[in-house]
Amino acid sequence: METTLLDQGVALMLVGMGTVFVFLTMLVLGMMLMSAIAVRVMSAMSNDNASEEEIAAITAAITQHRKNN
Repeated sequence: METTLLDQGVALMLVGMGTVFVFLTMLVLGMMLMSAIAVRVMSAMSNDNASEEEIAAITAAITQHRKNN
């Protein structure tokens, strides 16, 4: 059976659209994974057990830095 130019065009279109679909699906899944990792890391980093002295020291350091710059 002889393939026509139209058959080749349809095959090329399907391969191209399939490639784009797979790439975009992988991109969405990767972004969802990175979002889940970022949420997990940020929740682990949020430490509400800071003492009043630590908060005062951090505030003083930020104020001093802003005055110098």
